[in-house]
Amino acid sequence: MCGIIGIIGDNEVTPLLIESLRRLEYRGYDSAGIATLVHGGIERRRAEGKLVNLSEVLKTDPISGLVGIGHTRWATHGLPNETNAHPHSDGRVAVVHNGIIENFHELRKELKDKGHSFSSDTDTEAVVHLISDNLDQGMRPRDAVAAALKRLDGAFALAILFSGEHDVMYGARRGSPLALGYGDGEMFIGSDAMALSHLTRQIAYLEEGDWVELRRDGATIFDENDIEVSREIRASEISGAMTGKGNYRHFMLKEIYEQPAVIGDTLNVFLNPAAFSISMPDMKFSLAEIPCVTIIACGTSYYAGMVAKYWFESIARIQAEIDIASEFRYREAPMREGGMALFISQSGETADTLAALRYAKSQGQHIVSIVNVPESTISRESDLVLQTHAGPEIGVASTKAFTTQLTVLACLAIATARARGAIDEQAEAVLAASLTEVPSRAVEVLRNDEKLRELAADIMGATDVLYLGRGVGYPIALEGALKLKEISYIHAEGYAAGEMKHGPIALIDETVPVIVIAPSDNLFDKTASNMQEVIARGGKVIFMSDRKGIEKLGDMAAATIELPEVDPVVAPILYAIPVQLLAYHVAVLKGTDVDQPRNLAKSVTVE
Repeated sequence: MCGIIGIIGDNEVTPLLIESLRRLEYRGYDSAGIATLVHGGIERRRAEGKLVNLSEVLKTDPISGLVGIGHTRWATHGLPNETNAHPHSDGRVAVVHNGIIENFHELRKELKDKGHSFSSDTDTEAVVHLISDNLDQGMRPRDAVAAALKRLDGAFALAILFSGEHDVMYGARRGSPLALGYGDGEMFIGSDAMALSHLTRQIAYLEEGDWVELRRDGATIFDENDIEVSREIRASEISGAMTGKGNYRHFMLKEIYEQPAVIGDTLNVFLNPAAFSISMPDMKFSLAEIPCVTIIACGTSYYAGMVAKYWFESIARIQAEIDIASEFRYREAPMREGGMALFISQSGETADTLAALRYAKSQGQHIVSIVNVPESTISRESDLVLQTHAGPEIGVASTKAFTTQLTVLACLAIATARARGAIDEQAEAVLAASLTEVPSRAVEVLRNDEKLRELAADIMGATDVLYLGRGVGYPIALEGALKLKEISYIHAEGYAAGEMKHGPIALIDETVPVIVIAPSDNLFDKTASNMQEVIARGGKVIFMSDRKGIEKLGDMAAATIELPEVDPVVAPILYAIPVQLLAYHVAVLKGTDVDQPRNLAKSVTVE
């Protein structure tokens, strides 16, 4: 979502703001801007489109200052243009905002009736005029901010400047994350640690409802009741060096190629390679005693959860349900007391997932989260955090986060099975041994890169693409279709192969590429039958299987991608990689913005 940065110190602030905004580009955005305090007043520069456009504006019309705020905007209210770009200001107050002010219509009308003039279509501008109106009533800046926050409904993270106030800046959060950075005679505020990683590694996170007054020598934090509080300052795990592309053309390709390493890093936390056993961190509850598992996530993380549902039910023999967070949170679903509620989120800030977590907690569930950001809100509100050690994922389309999520979920399913007695020590050892092979097998999968690049040339002209799979291959088919849609803008759908006869087969003709995910497992013969039905109707099949599967059916396909023969349990981790690469190469050939596809954001922190 939108990215926020604020800096108060003794150095020229504009280049620091721009570098921080560059580090927030991965969140997705359609305009950008900065504001600084200059000669007692507020100066702004804004631009539609990418950050390079703002940089060009600053070349021809530079601004200076030691105090400033910056923003990358992902449009919610109002078109993505310069007028609606942040920061918003009336000359006395400047604000950048992530989130949605739900009651901005009422506030806007009230303030217009008082004579305030609005220049944008955004909800954020209402915050500017609300604070300014409080100044008109004789309030000091601190009191004006505190009073305004009590009038706002919705989710927000805010950074606020006041004209003439060169020694102070304000921030606030409700429903959207905000981090404080501590320097030597300077202070920082940002959407996440990534934005601050080149400035400081001393980070504190505002908690729900907190607001803060920043000065050069520190910060005073208040809770939602305006009571002064303290928040732990900790060393961030993110360093500025972790955000480069290296020799890769795009972050997405770099992150695809990092998967063997980060899968290994993640496995090292949970798997004992000497004993071939799986262990979980210290737990507040017993996996042996939970009656059921409820898995909740969004987007790619939801597909990881779909694979986990198969694993929990087939390996651990425990009832597992999965739901999309944005649907689950509104159903007021009954939940069995003492169940394990499992939440999956790369950022740990996904708004719908966080709301669902809080509902599950109210229903007496044991809260387990699988996240890539250990300092995130979801992490802090969970009973048990299982971290994916993927490192920062900059590309909007998730790749290494997905396969490390699957890695953690496989370990958790095996640990649950062992705790419940669904498998014995020998079976656990066999499964653990299969997991230890995954990093090296992932390296083998990446050797298909050149062939997938060649296949991409045949797919780039298609208007529709279908992905088919069964069992754990079905979620990978869904994920493959999502990747292609996200970054190439080609319409693609994933289907359970057995569902083809119930409608989708009507779409098949010689113009529709069909990617079939078919490891040699107990469902292979069923998938083979569905593939033959597609071929009989002229479908152009790209067949992804292992050597055994290709020997059986490879001659029937238009093209094949040979993947390693592995235990069917770990196959989905490996089969995710070629569908990522295929989507990547199609997008590159089409010339789309691979790392920042249109209309998408990395972290969805609003509904």
